[in-house]
Amino acid sequence: MTTPNGGPEAGTSPPASGPGAETTPPASGPGEGAATTSPARRREAATTPPTGGPESATAPPVPAVQPYYARHATALADRYESLAFETVHRDFLPLLPPPPARIADIGAGTGRDAAALAARGHTVLAVEPVPELRALARGLHPSPSIHWLSDALPGLPRLRDETGRLDAILLSAVWMHLPEPSRPPAMRRLHDLLAPGGRLFLTLRHGPPPEDRQMYDIPAHETVALATRHGLRPLQHAQAIDHLARDHVHWSTLTFEKDHP
Repeated sequence: MTTPNGGPEAGTSPPASGPGAETTPPASGPGEGAATTSPARRREAATTPPTGGPESATAPPVPAVQPYYARHATALADRYESLAFETVHRDFLPLLPPPPARIADIGAGTGRDAAALAARGHTVLAVEPVPELRALARGLHPSPSIHWLSDALPGLPRLRDETGRLDAILLSAVWMHLPEPSRPPAMRRLHDLLAPGGRLFLTLRHGPPPEDRQMYDIPAHETVALATRHGLRPLQHAQAIDHLARDHVHWSTLTFEKDHP
């Protein structure tokens, strides 16, 4: 989990390899929005717009997210790791489940958030499609409580065995990489992965999107409405500054809870 200002944005692109890759926990065990150059994470990296979608029909092609994170992994790790989990995700701290919980960090980037959650007593599934970021993360944050795998929204096929089992999901600086047609199926998948009463923690970047990778300024109210339609009840909504002090950038933090049947 990496919130508004520091985390990879890689977790929204399709993986390059087939199912089951890198699902084995490392022998020794976060990152917000690399696409936002935010220091806390890595994940939101690859959300290639579907062919024929609204955006592709009205705008020139935008470079995909994952290649950007792969090229700049080392530099982005310095930014992500410069911010503490508690600083970036302060709005989420009172709402985290008590340990031990099973938590997925989607777009885990350099592992900052995954490591912080593991240190709190949780088992963490760190989902990161960019191999360069996964390699850095394993070196920076070795932990037997962090299990790394390559997967991405909207489908997250390699998490199929986790359906209905997760106590929480963190998407820090990832959702902003999803084109509009991919958002409903992605939200449906997140809902299905959560156990009843499980919580979804999500950050949104606001401000002019960069031109060198796919990113969207998605209104918070649109995301709240979409989550509500998919059975996720809003618990928290706050505004946050950009901890990297970038001009014209700010964040929304959103928390949702899956209803009990």
